[in-house]
Amino acid sequence: MLITRAATFDEIHRSFRWRLPERYNIARDVCDRHAAGLERTALIHERTDGGVSRYTFQQVQRLANQCANLLRHLGLVQGDRVLIYLGQDPATAVAHVACWKSGLISVPTSLLFGTDALAYRLRDSGARLLITDAAHLPVVAAVREQVPALAHVLLVDGRAEGTLDFWAELARASDAFETLALTPDTPAFINYTSGTTGQPKGTLQGHRSMLGHMPGLELVYDFMPQAGDVMWSPADWSWLAGLMDVLMPAWFCGLPVLTYRNTSFDPEEAFHLMGKHQVRIGLLTPTMLRRLSAVPDPLRRHGVALRSVISGGESVGRETLEWARGALRIEVNEVYGQTECNIVLGNCTQVLQPKPGSLGKALPGHIAAIVDGEGQPVSTGVVGHIAFRRPDPVMLLEYWGKPEATRDKFVGDWLLTGDLGRCDDEGYYWYVSRADDVITSAGYRIGPGEIEDALNGHPAVSMSAVIGVPDPIKAEAIRAFVVLRPGYVASAELAATIRASVRTRLARHECPRDIEFLDALPMTATGKILRRELRQRVRVDS
Repeated sequence: MLITRAATFDEIHRSFRWRLPERYNIARDVCDRHAAGLERTALIHERTDGGVSRYTFQQVQRLANQCANLLRHLGLVQGDRVLIYLGQDPATAVAHVACWKSGLISVPTSLLFGTDALAYRLRDSGARLLITDAAHLPVVAAVREQVPALAHVLLVDGRAEGTLDFWAELARASDAFETLALTPDTPAFINYTSGTTGQPKGTLQGHRSMLGHMPGLELVYDFMPQAGDVMWSPADWSWLAGLMDVLMPAWFCGLPVLTYRNTSFDPEEAFHLMGKHQVRIGLLTPTMLRRLSAVPDPLRRHGVALRSVISGGESVGRETLEWARGALRIEVNEVYGQTECNIVLGNCTQVLQPKPGSLGKALPGHIAAIVDGEGQPVSTGVVGHIAFRRPDPVMLLEYWGKPEATRDKFVGDWLLTGDLGRCDDEGYYWYVSRADDVITSAGYRIGPGEIEDALNGHPAVSMSAVIGVPDPIKAEAIRAFVVLRPGYVASAELAATIRASVRTRLARHECPRDIEFLDALPMTATGKILRRELRQRVRVDS
């Protein structure tokens, strides 16, 4: 462990210091160092047919070496981007490790994304190579002419015109590869994060991000690793939470990770998997926990034996925490972070008395504060911006290709999260609201801009605005307000057609649940949409 275990949270926090090496490569820590000596299980892959495949760290290393050699053979050089358009799949893990071994930048991308979202990420990142599966090749084919930089497409489950067979190409490549000795600041991966206006921004993280995540995760997973730990989360590896809160931290500790891909979350199936593979630790979003709470007697019926669970993205809620305590016999540790600065606040009930509803305290190595708009700390109990001080290895290097957005993320040395909160006199942080218009739904943070662009692309739509509305399961649901072009008449059928159009262009979780037609949108004198008036309209209607 990077932290030193002690009797109290404050002792652990005070004793921790960052010690970043001059040379660092994530691939050495999550793969190479576990591949020597005794065979250790890295992946337990539950296939959709019910069969199970197991991969050792030695096997992952050999495959990643072959993949790194293949990427070099295809002409990619250090700093090039590889877009990984896959879900929880062994090929996803292998591809990330291969990219990092060879100094390439991986770009995890969800299979939920449709043509517009994929095309934007390919163009913005300048990815030269894409890895996907046959089921999603039509989405890639539909945008390929729009992205001339994309030179190669690899399929993990077959062959098709204009593509290469991922596994067949790996089999022909050498399994000898010397992992590059990079620096902590060498770019490693880009995650796209939603903002309030315009398209998502690519959050560029360095190899140091792995070390930046670990002290907090070791603590909130109740002193991970422990003997017998097996990690799993339904959170997809295309999201930062799945990749850097689940898969890679487990591998950093040499632990096996269960992988299973399903198109939707099934609570009974989730408990079955956790019991079958004796999952001990994992990440479950508040929405997942609420859905799991409807399953009766999971310990007896499924043999679940969880040791530690973390949750975040929204408040878990007292009722759900109490259910987990009674039905699962665990304390859920709530955590806080964002794509730009992840796992920076949290709880560890073994050494910190929880305050239900709070975000916990600043985790080891991170300096938090509540500041005003000028970056000045405010008094205890006063609402302000939740902020974190640089330098911090878990922070973004930059927004990819957006120096002004990078500068705007900071006030002095404080990174502003975009969340408003307060800190009490014991150092616990409390979330109050977003400082902007980002929507939190089922653990996803969704910017209205990308959805509005997709809505406005429908021939019937003149203008649109999107807000989040309260939802008892997802925290917020997406509601769209639409102004129609002349000649179109509002109807339930037209709303369904518009929703279907958005669903093909973006991700399922970004599709508005409700569409309301208006004659005009509330605007400022300078033409900015007044979303607060739309939110007030919803409150009045309800």
